[in-house]
Parts: sequence; C-alpha cells; structure tokens
Amino acid sequence: MNRLNGKRALITGGTSGIGLETARQFIAEGARVAVTGSNPETIEQARKVLGEQALILRVDAGDVAQQKELAKTLAESFGQLDAVFVNAGVAKLAPVEQWTEAEWDRALAINLKGPFFLVQALLPILANPASIVLNTSINARIGMPNSSVYGASKAGLISMARTLSGELIGRGIRVNAVSPGPVSTPLYGKLGMDSAELEKVAAGIMSQVPAGRFGQPSEIAKAVVFLASDEAAFTVGSELVIDGGMSNL
Repeated sequence: MNRLNGKRALITGGTSGIGLETARQFIAEGARVAVTGSNPETIEQARKVLGEQALILRVDAGDVAQQKELAKTLAESFGQLDAVFVNAGVAKLAPVEQWTEAEWDRALAINLKGPFFLVQALLPILANPASIVLNTSINARIGMPNSSVYGASKAGLISMARTLSGELIGRGIRVNAVSPGPVSTPLYGKLGMDSAELEKVAAGIMSQVPAGRFGQPSEIAKAVVFLASDEAAFTVGSELVIDGGMSNL
C-alpha cells in the first residue's frame, strides 16, 4: 500500500466517479493529492470522502486560463508534481444532425483543448521522473452511433498520449492512456436523458460487453495507480484498454 509513497499528484475531475476513486486509492498508496472539479455539490462530497488529505480546487477543465492558474497554485502548494491523471471530461450522445457549434466547442474544450494546455502549463513543475495518464475511451475505437463528437475528442487524447510520450520522455516524463469501456459512474446520468431512455441505452451497451457487466471505478483506478507508479517506469506511450472485451467484438 505504498506504491506512490511521497509522490505529489494531480487528478482532474477528481470529485466524482473514476477521478474520486483514483484520488482515494492514490492517498491510500501514500501520495499527496490535489483534485479538481467544477460542481460545488461534488466538491463538497469529495471533501467528505477525502478529508484533509487532499487539496480540492474548483477549476473549469475547458478554460485555458484556469489551467495556467491551476499550475501556479500547485507550484505554490506542492512545489513539483510526480503524477498527473487527466480525467476531467464530458460525454453527450446525440445524432450528428443535432449538434450545434457551441456544443461541439464546449465538448472539445473540456475533453481535448483543456487537457493539452494543462499539460503545457504543468511542464515547469513536473519532476524528473514523472507520469502523466490521460483518461480516454473505447468510443474512440468502436464507432458507436451518436458518439461522434465524444469519440473524436477521445481519439485526440489517444493521439496526444502517443505524440507527447515521444516528445517528453527526454525530460523523464512518461505519458500513457487508459481507455475505459462502460463504467458505472455519474457520467451516464449526465447524458441528458430521462431514466427510461437511460435504462434502454445502458441495457444496449451492456449487451455488447462480453464480460456481461459495466466496469467499476476501482478497476480503472487500479490501472492508473500502476501507470503512475515506478512499477511502470518502462511503460511509455501505451494505451491500456479496460472494457470487458467490448472493443474486441
């Protein structure tokens, strides 16, 4: 239980779901953790779950200026960072004809633009060695109907994991990605559907998973702990798919 002992870590979107569980596991493994979120309610819930062991900050993941401010705050609070889990994201499922330019811009800002400029802003305070893990999605690979914008944004992150890994490894910074399949998190409750529609979508998705179930946040968090730890020192530019076999169909 000390694989991250003494490490200083940032987890974006760390106030619910996969991010919150990852923060909990990081702390259990000995890390000092900062988490970000934008919803006041989940921020308060995270404070109750993580207690005084985490620095919890309100940040809009899609606002480039706020990424720079976050980097300054972390420099003052932690000095340097040893691990970063870029987890904040939004998902919306809709037919291609229903998307507006504003919705496209917001989705790409949170899922791709913000993460890129966060990494840029953090470069001066990343230690050598350090680990960056990007949370992508199998939606970048399987061509699920109604996921065009979400899938495109996550495909961009997968590409970024590969290209930045080559660019930053000379500084001792490893970049890798996790690509979860369907996971039981509050994200599915944010798709803009009523409960009946949501149940129908969930049943349809589950029927495509050979494992016969949704994943659990803890299963993704364990993978992130590994990639952030020194155990993964030779893992560079990799994508770990965690989807119950869904993308193998």
